[in-house]
Amino acid sequence: MERWQTIIEPFRIHSVEPIRITSRAERLGAIEEAGHNLFNLHADDVLIDLLTDSGTGAMSRDQWAAVQHGDESYAGSPSWYAFLASVQDLFPFRHVIPTHQGRAAEKILFSVIGGPGKTIPNNTHFDTTRANVEFTGAEAVDLVIEEGRHPEGEHPFKGNMDLGRLEALLAERTPATIPAVLVTITNNSGGGQPVSLENLRGVRAICDRFGVPLFLDACRFAENAWFVKTREPGQADRAVRDIVREIASLADGMTMSAKKDGLANIGGWLAVNDDRLAEQCRNLLILTEGFPTYGGLAGRDLEAIAQGLREVVDEDYLRYRIRSTAYLGDALAEAGVPTVRPIGGHAVYLDARALLPHVPPLRYPGQALAVALYVEGGIRGCEIGTVMFGRHPDGSETPAAMDLVRLAIPRRTYTQSHVDYVVEVVRWVAERARDLRGYRIVDEPPALRHFTARFEPLV
Repeated sequence: MERWQTIIEPFRIHSVEPIRITSRAERLGAIEEAGHNLFNLHADDVLIDLLTDSGTGAMSRDQWAAVQHGDESYAGSPSWYAFLASVQDLFPFRHVIPTHQGRAAEKILFSVIGGPGKTIPNNTHFDTTRANVEFTGAEAVDLVIEEGRHPEGEHPFKGNMDLGRLEALLAERTPATIPAVLVTITNNSGGGQPVSLENLRGVRAICDRFGVPLFLDACRFAENAWFVKTREPGQADRAVRDIVREIASLADGMTMSAKKDGLANIGGWLAVNDDRLAEQCRNLLILTEGFPTYGGLAGRDLEAIAQGLREVVDEDYLRYRIRSTAYLGDALAEAGVPTVRPIGGHAVYLDARALLPHVPPLRYPGQALAVALYVEGGIRGCEIGTVMFGRHPDGSETPAAMDLVRLAIPRRTYTQSHVDYVVEVVRWVAERARDLRGYRIVDEPPALRHFTARFEPLV
């Protein structure tokens, strides 16, 4: 199979849903009504939806069969035990606390360990993670390696934590003010870039020296493990499942959105080893999510996640997943479109700042590019940059480290012809990038503004 270049999906299509074909005029009207915010669009007005890979994938035949096993008992459902067994098979933490999605796990965790005067280091916080840290009054600090700050540079593990900066931060501040170190795998805000086992071991060693727990934001753990297997010396002969278990063994806990590498449309969990922390978190769970054996999820959702966790470490699936994403990225690179290199697992990140150098960062080049892709071709992507990362707690605004547009690929949803269409549209827009203008925000909420802000194009 390796000699052939055509990417073969390791599945057959069992059912289909229609896509509505729209005209440019229809899309222009839709985006104006939405305040030039792609999150405000009606999904029926989107042709190819690459806004996110979170909860947007297609579930398998066996997942839909598992849904029929869903037991909706309020407490102690058999579906809970199926879910627990699947989670602990890969992540053998002592306590597993189900939640309706990843940000709920973040909210619970940082409500317990965060607060004024606290600092949470990360390779790069994603939007909801940063918001949940800062909502408690704590400081979110990004410590990705220098290579991770340069979109065009090639490095196999650009998601790595800068060990020197982490050690300096822990030495500068007392351990009591740093309740945990967090590592995001893969590093979503930094272009979907993986973290190496060597780097995780280094983070673990530093945490041990200072007596600070290590947590994982593990939403795309299987994709990260595949990159470890294929890029890190000495890992090629290991099973992905075993690499995942080693990653888990290096941490004291994790947050997880099962809407990514859980292959489910909803769900997540918080897992910890510390008994006291688990008790505090469960108390909050009951207050905000539900009983500890369902955590805001129906039994059928627990069953779907349990099966999804078995499927996501299948190496035929992961080979297809990573190759199909790289197919899009490589085609755009060949066309001269600037992207974050190397291509990550779940998305291709367009470098809007490089493509639109005439649009200043505080005029939001990522938003300008994302809107243009929708208007011209019906493609909905997501700005990852100055808009998303918002204002500082004091209300000031500075440019993000990078201004990107993420084209996130839903799992097992689109075919190669869909991707070929995306390539055509992106190339067409990129060739006319000099015609694009920036935006200003006319209305924004105090946090996570990119979800609901309204924009006005600059003349």
